[in-house]
Amino acid sequence: MRYEDLADLPCSITRPLVVLGDRWTLLVLKASFAGVRRFNEFQSALGISRSRLQDRLGRLVEHGILARQQATDGNHPQYRLTRKGHDIYPILMAIKDWGDTYMAPDGPPAHYRHRDCTGEAHTQLTCDTCGADVTAHDITPEPGPGILAHLSQPRAE
Repeated sequence: MRYEDLADLPCSITRPLVVLGDRWTLLVLKASFAGVRRFNEFQSALGISRSRLQDRLGRLVEHGILARQQATDGNHPQYRLTRKGHDIYPILMAIKDWGDTYMAPDGPPAHYRHRDCTGEAHTQLTCDTCGADVTAHDITPEPGPGILAHLSQPRAE
């Protein structure tokens, strides 16, 4: 199966990976959350080639994750996170938590503190009905309306 064909699979993990599934895209998003807005700032912060950065920014704009706007000084375009982009933050935090646990032998390189109380921010899965913390062992995937709609569509031959 070709990489582009993955976008057509009825899977809410696979489809986002078509957009987010490479390191440069995630690093562009990490930089965006850190306040980087301009093309040259991204390039300088990440050490990424111009063409690759153009491709990743273009894809994020195309998918409504970043918005390309004129900067307030009017001289340069800037890239700002949209609501859809801000909703990716828990994904990055989950990767950070995993990295702190398994890939930071000397301890976390940074602490992500809650501005109001200075506690540390972490991701966790909870049940939307009872509020219990859950792990992969507690979850049973079941068909949803997206897969049922996909299965009822006529197949192209």
